[in-house]
Amino acid sequence: MPMIETRDGTRLYAKSWGEGPPVILIHGWPLSGDSWDPVSHALAEAGFRAIAYDRRGFGRSDQPSGGYDYDTFADDLADVMTAMNANEGATLVGFSMGGGEIARYLSRQGGQGVSRVALVSSVVPYMLKTEDNPDGVPQSTFDEMTDGMLSDRAKFFTGFFKDFFGVGMLTQPVSDEVLHLAWITAMQAGLRPTLAAANAFATTDFRPDLASFRVPTLIIHGTSDKTVPIDATGRALARAVPHATLLEYDGEPHGVFATQTDRLIRDLLDFVSGRAADDVPQQVVDTLTAQALVTPTM
Repeated sequence: MPMIETRDGTRLYAKSWGEGPPVILIHGWPLSGDSWDPVSHALAEAGFRAIAYDRRGFGRSDQPSGGYDYDTFADDLADVMTAMNANEGATLVGFSMGGGEIARYLSRQGGQGVSRVALVSSVVPYMLKTEDNPDGVPQSTFDEMTDGMLSDRAKFFTGFFKDFFGVGMLTQPVSDEVLHLAWITAMQAGLRPTLAAANAFATTDFRPDLASFRVPTLIIHGTSDKTVPIDATGRALARAVPHATLLEYDGEPHGVFATQTDRLIRDLLDFVSGRAADDVPQQVVDTLTAQALVTPTM
């Protein structure tokens, strides 16, 4: 079932690998569900059913004019879960922007069918700097992003992904090919969806949704994340959800799925299976380096 029709008629591309308890993987901005391929492969090998889909406006999904708000995104997630028969005992895993879908789904849909959630480099609870959110990102930063995309989107994303993966004069945590693949995938998204989705994750306040986090919750975040600063997001979320577990990846940037692929896989397998990380078969991790494509998201 590669295409799913949502309640407003938008078609979303989805794929399912493996058999077993469902794990729905929600990608970030501005890329596609393929960013989860290494994790999806590991989950399938470990006895889970990994489901990844392209958010509306991105990847292979339709690019409607509207619907780029978190209420609609959460409804899309619900429709994917229903269409894929994955609305019982499911684990939700959201990267960056994808954490917002989880927060809004838990509140808007009452967490129906969800047994646990994991948020990786997530924008939850609130990205924008305000008087009551002093650690957030200034509005001027988002305005500069918008101007850059409107002026020269191709050039903007060339620079954006360097910060995303922590690439600098003396640091090269990912290959040039990973950067190029990220750029190609970003350029496949529509300009209008790219701008609208950026506005959604930049300005949506998820703090009212946090009371709905009633299931086991894992938070993973790099301490050197320049794209989604940890103080306003990962650490704030951990304080607001007392039963959550926060794993800080020391010195890591935003795109930990590419800079710390093996570690992320082990931590997620540990969380969804209840096994200790040392119990995850090494061959599951080893095959990823040789076989899986790594495509980034925000």
